[in-house]
Amino acid sequence: MSNLSVPSPSIPESLPADTPLFFQRDFGLIWWSQLISQIGDGVTKLALLWFVYAVTGSPLQTMVIGILQTLPPIFLGPFIGVFIDRFSKKGILIGTNLIRALMIGFIPCLVSHETFTVEYLYVLVFCNAVATSFFGPALYASIPFIVEKSALTAANALLQTTMSLGVIVGPLLSGLGIALLNTQEVLCINVLTFIGSTVLLSFVAIPEAISPVRYIKRKRFLTSYFQDLKDGFHFMFFRQPIISLLILTAGLYSFVVSAFHTLLPVFGRHMLNLGPMEVGYLTSGVGVGFFLASLCLVKFPLGAPWHRLRLLGTTSLLTALALWGFAGMTQLALSVLVLIVIGMGSGVLTPIEWGIIQEIAPPQLLGRVLALYGTFAMLAGIGGMTTFGWITEQFGESWTLLGMGMVLLLTSQVAFQISCRVRNSTHKVQGIA
Repeated sequence: MSNLSVPSPSIPESLPADTPLFFQRDFGLIWWSQLISQIGDGVTKLALLWFVYAVTGSPLQTMVIGILQTLPPIFLGPFIGVFIDRFSKKGILIGTNLIRALMIGFIPCLVSHETFTVEYLYVLVFCNAVATSFFGPALYASIPFIVEKSALTAANALLQTTMSLGVIVGPLLSGLGIALLNTQEVLCINVLTFIGSTVLLSFVAIPEAISPVRYIKRKRFLTSYFQDLKDGFHFMFFRQPIISLLILTAGLYSFVVSAFHTLLPVFGRHMLNLGPMEVGYLTSGVGVGFFLASLCLVKFPLGAPWHRLRLLGTTSLLTALALWGFAGMTQLALSVLVLIVIGMGSGVLTPIEWGIIQEIAPPQLLGRVLALYGTFAMLAGIGGMTTFGWITEQFGESWTLLGMGMVLLLTSQVAFQISCRVRNSTHKVQGIA
């Protein structure tokens, strides 16, 4: 295995190295920007689903919203990564935020109530999803340029807390707004979250790895574009194979977790005889665990990458046991506690794996690596939802949870194997040094 050490991009030295992340100017601005943005996304998601279902009364047409939001990252992910590596990450973040504001805020404000149909909304949702597909990888590809290498996992975990808070606060605000106003007006008002997020991002200083203009002029655009894409694949699967193993781990985890979240209402209804309010408690339990895991990763230092991977293997094992325990639950309170454990397991993977990738990937390749990583994980999630949905329908919920636990046991084994390989590689490098 190749050396895991990659030179870090230059980071502005405006504060002492031990300054808490939250109080570092650039990261603090990004965190607040993401908090506002995630709340806005939570508002938007519920408002869109509510509008489509209220107008059509069709669950199938409501699911189209989710499909339209999923397709762009899958099909455009590899090409998006090259774009992020070529151009200004700050420009991409600001530009995509403004496009999202236009698609889901300004346009719904400007069109008449009669024009604002479901079909019209589908087009806006798809365009918004394309812009969002650029935003996520660009954001996380920017973090190594403003945060010290030793703090990358904690930085990812802090950003993950904004997602948890957005899931909690956004739907509440959206539901209140829909009750007092209407869906179209809620979307209009929600444009303020995108504008506020963009204003904060405009003050963030993100150094660039290379000069974008000089880089593009070297060759013909399409030829160099596909060469860049090839370079990204070659780095991930040949020069730094640990990344391909991390993708395997993420794929296995996403295969289970995406299906579990989708099927949780089914589990609650058929296994525990719960109503919608009690199922909401189960969902909140997962969210609480997710949030607690993020806070723990921020608070406690994790050391070398192989230590973090060992933690990932341990939490995968515990999550598998929790899934099997959930299959035998009969009481709501105990079920919520088990789901907090499952939520904590879900909250560990992304900050750890993205932190390792941010450490070992060269700055000029980071956008491609993160975009490809996200594409494979999303494909695995769709595969998991399809597979476990079929198992649930054919064999029942208990067999589904058994299968999910088995996949997570495999995930745990893979994580432990990667940990051993990384530790041995690190010891070899230190021995040579």
